[in-house]
Amino acid sequence: MCGATEGGLSLDGINVAKEAIIQGQVVRAGSNGQTDPVGNAYVRLLDRTGEFTAEVPTSATGHFRFFAGPGEWTLRTLAPKAEPVDTAVSAEVGAIREVAVQV
Repeated sequence: MCGATEGGLSLDGINVAKEAIIQGQVVRAGSNGQTDPVGNAYVRLLDRTGEFTAEVPTSATGHFRFFAGPGEWTLRTLAPKAEPVDTAVSAEVGAIREVAVQV
């Protein structure tokens, strides 16, 4: 396995075999017909009952990462000039769940 996801966050120094990783990028439709990354957004990690567990800001490139426990989770994305977006995701130790969120 290489040390980084293509165009995404580096995994250098992370023992993926011992982690349940949820990561991805927040984007929005741009005027040029492509998607633009959304920095200055927040992604919340909610457990299967909807309880708040953690929150991270997106990077300038719209990327985020959580080290979660195994199980079912909801990502709630809050971005400027957009309605909140909920995305269901399942985490598993030894796996990286890549999530693309469009706002």
